Amino acid sequence: MLPGYRTSTIEPAATRKAVVRQADVIIYGGTSAAVTAAVQVKKMGKSVIIVSPDKHLGGLSSGGLGFTDTGNKEVIGGLSREFYQRLYQHYQKDASWTWQKRSEYGNKGQGTPALDGTNRTMWIFEPHAAEQVFEDFVRENKLTVYRNEWLDRSAKGVQKQAGAITSFKTLSGTVYQGKVFIDATYEGDLMAAAGVKYHVGREANSVYNETHNGVQVGVFQHGHYFKKNVSPYKVEGDPKSGLLPEISAEEPGANGTGDHKIQAYCFRMCLSNHPENRIPFPKPAGYDPSRYELLARVFATGWRETFDKYDPIPNRKTDTNNHGPFSTDYIGKNYDYPEATYERRKEIIRDHELYQKGLLYYMQNDPKIPADVHQAMQQWGLPKDEFKDNGNWPHQLYIREARRMLGEFVMKEVDALGKTVVPNPVGMGSYALDAHNSQRFVKKDGFVQNEGDIGVHPDKPYSIAYGSIVPKEDECKNLLVPVCVSSSHIAYGSIRMEPVFMILGQSAATAAVLAIDGKTTVQKVPYAKLKEVLLKDKQRLTL
Repeated sequence: MLPGYRTSTIEPAATRKAVVRQADVIIYGGTSAAVTAAVQVKKMGKSVIIVSPDKHLGGLSSGGLGFTDTGNKEVIGGLSREFYQRLYQHYQKDASWTWQKRSEYGNKGQGTPALDGTNRTMWIFEPHAAEQVFEDFVRENKLTVYRNEWLDRSAKGVQKQAGAITSFKTLSGTVYQGKVFIDATYEGDLMAAAGVKYHVGREANSVYNETHNGVQVGVFQHGHYFKKNVSPYKVEGDPKSGLLPEISAEEPGANGTGDHKIQAYCFRMCLSNHPENRIPFPKPAGYDPSRYELLARVFATGWRETFDKYDPIPNRKTDTNNHGPFSTDYIGKNYDYPEATYERRKEIIRDHELYQKGLLYYMQNDPKIPADVHQAMQQWGLPKDEFKDNGNWPHQLYIREARRMLGEFVMKEVDALGKTVVPNPVGMGSYALDAHNSQRFVKKDGFVQNEGDIGVHPDKPYSIAYGSIVPKEDECKNLLVPVCVSSSHIAYGSIRMEPVFMILGQSAATAAVLAIDGKTTVQKVPYAKLKEVLLKDKQRLTL
């Protein structure tokens, strides 16, 4: 089995008859951006195929991230806004409130009420409800979707002619031919296989004249650091005893320098506290309580922010995210993920799953957990009615960052802070420049600390340049990349939000159709025409 969806399998090529499938636009990926892109292509009258390695569509939007990171909602337009409007309609139905009454739901959102009656939007939702919206998009638009189809990433996987992709092959042996291609994966596999240049890791601040890129030791902009001294050693205070698990022995590096490290991944966990809809946290294979000793020591300092990111979503469930110095983020265990083989990615995903399942089991069962936390944890479990084909565990790891294209225009810190006017905008973002920790290390004073957690708010919502979703023309003339966009590490910390991916997916699809109609490269699509269509389709391009 391959990573991402452990319910999926890949049939050996010998068992399938090799076929060639053709469409005007071929979209690789099963993310929220992939679906909005396909809907837009179809609305504009062209044929489209979604080639999805994933069984479930929607990526993180249907994979547990229900407490949407939105920033300023006014800049979310087009199909992205329609997605949240459809969720509003879903939660207007009494039948959608299975485990609690609508009146009992707290309606807490990020900046606005979750259920926003004025704008008829719902920003906070259950995973299965989001997945149903994506499936409704597919059904209503009669989209062609081939699932469990994995790009052949070998040298023979992508065929190019005169600087343009003509086709790509999947591991099943199927060939997909198109006029324009869209890479809507979190990893950027099609982009990389097509020979487009990209970057992995944190650039030095000097590369783009930034402040918050690169190593950031001693910079604490959220609460995800050790606020009191905690010993990193197996025997407290004794370096000779060796380091506890989940701590790196490497030096963190000088502030502002670049490295290969990326912000931590985790599963966004949907939990339930309804007695009839919860399953106790299972004891995972190979469970070892000693790997969570660091958390016990954090609790021993008096830290009690355990439940601060158990954000409520409807029906007595949560979107539970990382919070604090030792939490669901599996820090430092994903550095090789972006470039890794499918089998290695599968191992990394499984490792993250076992770490998080062990963490939950530890907090619910271990005698070292303080009595108040232990008691509160007893009310939580995995929801019986979510991710039913995956053991009630999310089917998508939160790939917060992987490859980032080096395209026609690079979105930088100054752009994502709203301090510039970018050329040819095709969407907007507004969320804070939000990077999670990249490493956990031992300070010179012999105590443990985290590094890399940044949260800087933009002056105002900002525009995203068309050049950031297209490669340089001499690298590929007919590819658009709305997820692994061309940006620095720290700018990507804001751009990487699910509503933005849906926005950019729609804009990429619009450009793809205009390139076909105009018989031109994606780089030479007339921006005046692109802008006209985007505005007609209710995209928000400038404030």
